[in-house]
Amino acid sequence: MQATSVMFLLPMLFKGFLCCGASVLALQVLEPRHPAAEEPLSFRILQISSFANHSWVCTHGSGWLGELQTHSWDNVLGTIRFLLPWAQGNFSKEELKNIQAFLKLYFHSFPQEVQAFSSQLQFEYPFELQLSLGCLSRPVKASESFFNGAYQGSDFLSFQGNSWTPSLGAGSQAQNACTVLNHYRVIKEIVEVALYDICPRFLAGLLQAGKSELERQVKPEAWLSKGPSPGPGRLLLICHISGFHPKPVWVMWMRGEQEQQATQRGDILPHADGTWYLRVTLDVAAGEATGLSCRVKHSSLGGHDIILYWGGISIVPTLICLMVVVTLVLLVVVDSLFKKQPQIGTSSLLMSPTMTFPLELTPKTPGTQDLSSAWHKICGSKTDS
Repeated sequence: MQATSVMFLLPMLFKGFLCCGASVLALQVLEPRHPAAEEPLSFRILQISSFANHSWVCTHGSGWLGELQTHSWDNVLGTIRFLLPWAQGNFSKEELKNIQAFLKLYFHSFPQEVQAFSSQLQFEYPFELQLSLGCLSRPVKASESFFNGAYQGSDFLSFQGNSWTPSLGAGSQAQNACTVLNHYRVIKEIVEVALYDICPRFLAGLLQAGKSELERQVKPEAWLSKGPSPGPGRLLLICHISGFHPKPVWVMWMRGEQEQQATQRGDILPHADGTWYLRVTLDVAAGEATGLSCRVKHSSLGGHDIILYWGGISIVPTLICLMVVVTLVLLVVVDSLFKKQPQIGTSSLLMSPTMTFPLELTPKTPGTQDLSSAWHKICGSKTDS
């Protein structure tokens, strides 16, 4: 099948999808984004196509809700893989079937179209094309859509309004590509409907279907440790934050209320259960570590920040733990005293005015090992220093 004939099949199939799937609700305002999110939540489709030569090409397609992958494209079967139970959103089976058929034809024809115009567009093998298209939800404003293309890892072109526009600094090569693409009115119409109608509806359905998962609040666990020494007389302080959801989190090394600008934040990494892990470090002189703390802010904490102090436990928790341990010791003493005291009737008490306890019944004071065990059970381990 020639590349040009395949191109004309795309709009025919796409119109069939619109007849079956278009909804009166298409232009309604999206559901509000998740309140814990710092940025508007987006749904985007990513495509990476690597062209080794005129006959070999490899394409990867995936769908993402924010930074959560929800879909992937199976090149062998030509089908959409739904990676989460709610990844179908609220689209009907017929709508999803038509989208899948359209994508199958698209992924088949895209390499042919690119190779047919590669000489005119001055693409030199081997090369890689990257496409990112999708839309963003906003709590008040209408949704925003985007379509960006990159060539060899650099911005190349984008779809603005109803036409293709070269990226700044992309040069005449991108200008030529936009000139070619803008000649195909029907392709531009497909892109417009996909960006301004289908994507917002699908995103709204995803947010509704995955609401319980997206709004899940899991409190983080935090602990401190010491990393390999950065140099003589220096310490690498590490603050670990693990098991939190949603992803947005604020962590900073502090001295009192002053943020330590030398704080280094690593990448937020995923756990298998959908929660996240983060490591935040601070390189300091060994003599300046005292008084530093790691502060964690997260939506699940309800405004009650986690504060971990380097070199030990903060004074308030320490006093509380001491009071609990002292109370525990007193309870052990009293309990042992009454358990070992012989039972004496009321009449005996009246008749024996000088009754005393035997020395062997004196309760044993808990030893150091007992107190240490109680301390660790109640107060937990001491922070690494």
